[in-house]
Amino acid sequence: MKLYEASIKELKELYKRGEASPGQVVDELLQRIDRLNPELNAFITVDRDKVYDQTRQAEGMLGKRDAPPLCGIPIAVKDIFTTSGMRTTCASKILEGFVPPYDATVIRKLKEAGAVIVGKTNMDEFAMGSSTETSYFGPTRNPWAFDAVPGGSSGGSASAVAADMAFGALGTDTGGSIRQPAALCGIAGLKPTYGRVSRYGMIAFASSLDQGGTMTRTVYDSALLLETIAGFDPLDSTSADMPVEPFTQMLAHPKGVRIGVPGEYFVEGMDKEVQASIEKARDTMKGLGARIVDISLPHTKYAVAVYYILASSEASSNLARYDGVKYGYRSASGADLIGMYMDTRAKGFGREVKRRIMLGTFALSAGYYSEFYGKAQRARRLIKQDFDDAFGQCDVILAPTSPTPAFRLGSRLDDPLQMYLSDIFTIPLNLAGLPGISIPCGFTKEGLPIGMQLIGRRFDEKTVLSVANMYEQATPWHERTPAI
Repeated sequence: MKLYEASIKELKELYKRGEASPGQVVDELLQRIDRLNPELNAFITVDRDKVYDQTRQAEGMLGKRDAPPLCGIPIAVKDIFTTSGMRTTCASKILEGFVPPYDATVIRKLKEAGAVIVGKTNMDEFAMGSSTETSYFGPTRNPWAFDAVPGGSSGGSASAVAADMAFGALGTDTGGSIRQPAALCGIAGLKPTYGRVSRYGMIAFASSLDQGGTMTRTVYDSALLLETIAGFDPLDSTSADMPVEPFTQMLAHPKGVRIGVPGEYFVEGMDKEVQASIEKARDTMKGLGARIVDISLPHTKYAVAVYYILASSEASSNLARYDGVKYGYRSASGADLIGMYMDTRAKGFGREVKRRIMLGTFALSAGYYSEFYGKAQRARRLIKQDFDDAFGQCDVILAPTSPTPAFRLGSRLDDPLQMYLSDIFTIPLNLAGLPGISIPCGFTKEGLPIGMQLIGRRFDEKTVLSVANMYEQATPWHERTPAI
């Protein structure tokens, strides 16, 4: 086994036994990034000097009794988290040269845990997309098929982990942006409960929906990273003051777990191979001792419409700060201040970002606020109530992550509605603020990964992780890697 093929858990054991050093691992990893990234385009920024500085620090701490839990583990981070002294672009021209003076809370926690930040990963511009094709720095490719998308918006993180260019990665999930690319790239992607992980330093798209999370090769590694980045943060007013549980110690086989299967998540037009894999996963769970319960989430059909009104409305407010005055790109073409604002935004934002800003501004405008935004908020409450009712009958919910496997690059760029429907199964969780994880559950005949998601009650990540781990340990899907 090559060093870069190890899981985080395995790498920690190699370090403990003295069979590898952070310097060796980083050397191998950077060589692999140099070879694969020109084609995959998973990373926007790799600062080798900073990587080696962190590696030397890790080597100085490794082996000590008080060595931090991620000492010497290379982790990639989505380019939406601010990193002190390293540019943070959100994959947008408008932030192309922006270098923040501070670290996001999750970045600070990774550094305190001894992790080596190996690079900033590509993404859909301002996290607006489902394919990582809207990036100003070009699209990311799927390691399983270079002509296919990796999913989005955290597609760079998913591609990097799947291609063994990082041992784990951070992503963000506003409507499925961790889970959907995890499914399309055949890795584990965990979206925690809203408020479980601080959003301080995470550049905002839709503030009531955004949540940082983890992307790894195994469920155990996701649990370990969650232990590291979770917790109350006084710098984030939406951060929940909840204790961080020892998730890695809570992965024991759950006995008598009730798994709900919603009929509304098996829709017409869903890929047949995806449906067959989910049904087989359900049967596997039953064979492992789980009790399968049929449930209903009747307001699921409104989720996509509700999400795009609310998320776009919040985006139109959040992105108003990019005016060419305070930071980022500034156009010199404007004849006056208003002209400079308009020209900066016209040239600095991409097509999809402009589309959502206009949609959100319209939904919030006088005469339409109650009809669109207000109605969407009321429907959101009904979607949350559906989940509350369902969890009276089950402990976790099993569903597809994506209605299709990875689709071809460029095939949906001119059809926004088709692109938006990629997140039909992931969006409801964000609207309800629930935790969910996507894990591999099969492959298509063409060799593309298929993912399923497990959904839990608010702040019940331990049950979601333990059920996911139970399935992962009983199946071989997570062991397969792209032949690159």
